Amino acid sequence: MKNRLLLFGALYLGCFLAAHAQSFHNWAATPPMGWNSWDCYGPTVTETEVKANADYMAAHLKQYGWNYIVVDIRWYVGNDKAHGYNENNANLSIDGFGRFTPAINRFPSAADGKGFKSLADYIHSKGLKFGIHIMRGIPVEAVKRNLPILGSMATARDIYSDSIQCSWLKDMYTILADKEGAQAYYNSIVQLYAAWGVDFIKCDDLSRPYHAAEIEMLRKAIDLTGRHIVLSMSPGETPVANVGHVQYHANMWRIVDDFWDNWAELKDHFTVFERWNPYRQNGAWPDGDMLPLGHIGIRAERGDNRMSLFTKDEQCTLMTLWCIFRSPLMFGGDLSSIDSSTLALITNKVVLRVQQNSKNNKLLFHKNDLIAWTAEDASKKGVFYLAVFNAQDKPATEGTQNLQVPVLLSELGISGACIIKDLWTGKVLEQVTTLFSPSINYHGAGLYRITAEPK
Repeated sequence: MKNRLLLFGALYLGCFLAAHAQSFHNWAATPPMGWNSWDCYGPTVTETEVKANADYMAAHLKQYGWNYIVVDIRWYVGNDKAHGYNENNANLSIDGFGRFTPAINRFPSAADGKGFKSLADYIHSKGLKFGIHIMRGIPVEAVKRNLPILGSMATARDIYSDSIQCSWLKDMYTILADKEGAQAYYNSIVQLYAAWGVDFIKCDDLSRPYHAAEIEMLRKAIDLTGRHIVLSMSPGETPVANVGHVQYHANMWRIVDDFWDNWAELKDHFTVFERWNPYRQNGAWPDGDMLPLGHIGIRAERGDNRMSLFTKDEQCTLMTLWCIFRSPLMFGGDLSSIDSSTLALITNKVVLRVQQNSKNNKLLFHKNDLIAWTAEDASKKGVFYLAVFNAQDKPATEGTQNLQVPVLLSELGISGACIIKDLWTGKVLEQVTTLFSPSINYHGAGLYRITAEPK
């Protein structure tokens, strides 16, 4: 009898865990697409600026699948700055239970204890979803004041540790999972966010080093709300050794550190994406970080007010690589001042289809910085995608601007004649039977749809 009960319990737990994993993975069944305030406004974005970006997304990008508006770091500080953080005399907004609330001088609709509810309602009225950035742990300020924890007899000082404190921002202390009140604190903040209408949480200082216990508390807190809140973990690189754990608890996780507009960091992504490609699952996405495209640096951490320093070819490489790898797409530039070429880059329906609706994505070869990836259309049999890259830093011959990247179609599993379409230009190329050798600019890319002709 005892063995039967144990077996029943194990089966029940297994079914519960499988249902849990399946349910929250369904909330991000395809890689999320949205806008994040970090690359253009750092820790200083205002309600007016968030609304302006939401307005633009609703009018011009929603039809292409872009739908998240995310307010990044330190929305609870009333006097933060660009090029770093104001830590010495930060004007913090915090409630009586040790939970940060929006700074009302930056977010006026948060007055009278409303939090982000009004802003979330505004964004939802546009048919979009609302997200916020948070830091792992409990505020240092809550510990200093020894504030009570909602739903517990414990106080902030009962659950904190100053060990493993974030090395680059000292707003928070670690929460000790085995302390009474620890889970209650995470429950209290996520319940507050759910009441505001939050659909997306980006939690920082969570992945490197890897804080398994706090990840589990955050996952449980989200599940308890009953709200479909997508969980994104930062920063990277998340340890590959923890891949099973992160796949089970998060919808997306960073696999690089903060990514900015320079070629060296972009080129590093080829190696990182190759390393992480085996670990992609529907609803659980390795994240190559935000897209530093368009108008960035307005009040950012890094660099001055500028248009992205990426060349046109590098921008094409970025979008092609993110789409063939199926990374989430979080646009970092200010949408309300976007330029026409950047807009065209992020509204190409057939390119975005690769990111949203492909399968069996894999590296074909990486030789002498000539690189090819391939994938299949997830809903059309016999349709393949091919991404080719010329990541060489200098032309082999002085004066040349491009290089052929030869691909044997048999390596894609194609035999016989096929039709190839350039997804960036829309041009249908000449019929190919054996070898496809597109000419690719240095630091550039090509993305193609290949359809095998019926025999």
